[in-house]
Amino acid sequence: MVTIKLFGMTKMLAGNQGSLSLALTNGRRVKDLVSLLDGGYPAIGELIHNKKILVSVNQEIAHENMEISDGDEIALLPPFAGGSGIEPIHENEFVRVQRDNFSIDRELERVKSRSKRIGGIATFLGIARDRSKGRDVDSITFEHYPGMAEKKLCEIRTRALKDFDILELLIIHRHGEMTIGENIVLIIAGAEHRAPAFQACKWAIDELKQITPIWKLEHTPEGEVWVEEHP
Repeated sequence: MVTIKLFGMTKMLAGNQGSLSLALTNGRRVKDLVSLLDGGYPAIGELIHNKKILVSVNQEIAHENMEISDGDEIALLPPFAGGSGIEPIHENEFVRVQRDNFSIDRELERVKSRSKRIGGIATFLGIARDRSKGRDVDSITFEHYPGMAEKKLCEIRTRALKDFDILELLIIHRHGEMTIGENIVLIIAGAEHRAPAFQACKWAIDELKQITPIWKLEHTPEGEVWVEEHP
């Protein structure tokens, strides 16, 4: 028997359950698990075959022939709503998924304090808006996959520090329900010069939306809508 964690719209497709328990009796590969889902939850199975839902095993995206062992952490993931001369730090100071709001001024100071060589800082602040794809929006709820979301944000920070000429990158994303106008996500890139700071900041938010398991539920006058793509 394996337990499968559900997030976002997969919970709705499974009858508003937070997880599923299935017995793998005819093989222990990911494709065998998908076959079981095809039979019991065909809507989920179809989305997996169409690559709209991904299967993760132990917080890594799994291929169909991957073996599933007892105790593995399995989850179904719908489309996601993620320098030299610097002393080592605790990464969670600069990469966080949190419920509470953040202070932009405090986080700016956190990045600035990393190096006296920082001469240019670029920031991206995402906030909850009252209109989306022609719909009025009353509030927004963000759900995340604890552990995997933080891991992917850490990967983004590590790659940005390696691939761009920057000195620091901070990423914070909130979860839970937010009213219109509230802060959602903050990215701050610090570099010697402005150009790489801008480049790293833009790349980081684009990458966050592609690979980080965070999902957005919009509450509208007509009902709730899981958002599959984040413009």
